[in-house]
Amino acid sequence: MADSDQRTATISVLVENESGVLARVIGLFSGRGYNIESLTVAEVDRARGQSRINIVTTGTDMVIEQIKAQLDRLVPVHRVSDLTKQGPHVAREMALVKVLATGAARDEVLRMADAFRARVLDTTAASFVFEITGGTEKIDAFLTLMGPIGLAEVSRTGVVALARGSETI
Repeated sequence: MADSDQRTATISVLVENESGVLARVIGLFSGRGYNIESLTVAEVDRARGQSRINIVTTGTDMVIEQIKAQLDRLVPVHRVSDLTKQGPHVAREMALVKVLATGAARDEVLRMADAFRARVLDTTAASFVFEITGGTEKIDAFLTLMGPIGLAEVSRTGVVALARGSETI
């Protein structure tokens, strides 16, 4: 299979908010050798006891369809949606980024952060902690620019996503 056959998919899964559900979903991926590039999960409807899992993975169309079908067969799963294939969707990620910088490098770091609309959450004489929100590509670009200056530590949320328009999961 050529790399050009591969595509990235953002899959949303509406599940019962109960113990062991996330482990079963992850087990499905690891048991079949599928990679998870990003994973987020949170309760979205307390009254109904439902959580939403957003998974970013890569594979051929056939592999993505297999993943969706296998997820759909899990007992606590209510709905599975491939947002990437379904149509326009909004996807965002948040990262906390620690950059070590002193002297003139501090001004450069602040200029770049401003260009990316990253917020300063903490600052010391030798470091900054920024919060940056946006698409994965934006965050990757910010990290690439901060790398040579003094990128020290990163914590990322993973992708959260919703379909645009009236389409819901």
